[in-house]
Formats: sequence, structure tokens, C-alpha cells
Amino acid sequence: MGLDFSVVPDYLDVIFLGALWTIAITVGAALLSFFGGIFFAVIALYAPILIRLPFRGFEWLFMGTPLLLQLFLIYFGLVQIGIDLPAFVAGVIGLGLHFAVYNSELIQTAIVAVDRGQMEAARTLGLSRGQALRKVVVPQAVRDVIPPIGNNMIALLKDSALVSVIGVTELTLSAQLAIGRTYRPFEFYVIAALFYYVINLGMEAVLRRIERRIQAAR
Repeated sequence: MGLDFSVVPDYLDVIFLGALWTIAITVGAALLSFFGGIFFAVIALYAPILIRLPFRGFEWLFMGTPLLLQLFLIYFGLVQIGIDLPAFVAGVIGLGLHFAVYNSELIQTAIVAVDRGQMEAARTLGLSRGQALRKVVVPQAVRDVIPPIGNNMIALLKDSALVSVIGVTELTLSAQLAIGRTYRPFEFYVIAALFYYVINLGMEAVLRRIERRIQAAR
């Protein structure tokens, strides 16, 4: 049958829209995973044991099960208890929580590595434990783990394709819709791959800029 990329221009609007949804999902989930990772790290290290133990179970759920299953549980499972989330929101929450748990592990390690004298000095200056964590310890820890968290963000972008299974018309599903109308899988999967590559390059450029700013501020 041969390759025929001449069919692609007629569906570029569909692909562009899917790329925009992919970017929106990635940005939303990345923000949730970043701030959620900080929150989970503080809970894991400093919360009372009655809070830490349930959190460990929550952590196991997201680290020990496939992301696809987690998306199904959030989108299809929560409906059974009266929580009906839009597919986009369920996708952002699923991706965000999944990577928040992994970011939490990185941040916990970085917090433990911060010199204990930093906390003691902050308390000596009259800061409460919560204020010392928020203003002194956590900012230092987060600066140290920006590169590995950035790697998680890139992985999040790639895994965003999984939200297509719950009906979000992101880049992969948009390519599949075009394929269903044209029967040209190779052409549209190649175009989708190019779009992912360009978005990936953009994310890497943003992350490198953030890293340079952090290094300059030290």
C-alpha cells in the first residue's frame, strides 16, 4: 500500500488539539505531583504515627500497582461511591498522585540530608517547627532534587498517553481517531511521535532554565 503523508494535513487540527490537551494534562499533573510530593514527604517524616501508617498504605497503593489500574480506579471506581469525576480531572489526579509518591521519596531523602543545625538555628530564631520546615529545610531540600524530579516530569509526559483509555482526547487518542478515518496508522503515529518529541524538548528547556536559576541563586 505504501506510505502516504498527504492525508496528514487534513487532520492536523485534530492532532494539534490533542497536543494541547496533552500539555494541559502534563502541566496540571506535574504541579500536583510537585506540591503533593512535598506534602507527602513532610507527612512521612513528621506526622504522628496514626497518620503516617495510613499514608504508607496509600504510598504502597500508588507505588505497587500499575498506573493504568490507578486511572481505572479513580475514573470508574469512584463513581460507585458517588464521586463522578470528568475524565480530564481523573487523569490529572491519577498521574499527579502517582508521580507525587515518587517525588516524595526523593524529597524525603533530601530533607534528611539537610544539616540538622539548620532546623536548630531556625528554632533558635523563634520559628516554630512548621515555619522552620516551610521556610528553611524544605526549600533547601527541594533545590537539591530538582534534576531527578525533572526526570519524573519527563516520564509523566510520556505516561500521559495512558489517559486516552479513560476517554481523554489527548495526542495519542487524537492520532488513533485520525487513523480510524484514514487507515494510515504509520503516518499518524509518526506525527504523534514528532509532537511528543517537540513537547519533550520544550519541557527539558524549561527544566534546564529552572535548574540554572536555582544554581545562580545559591
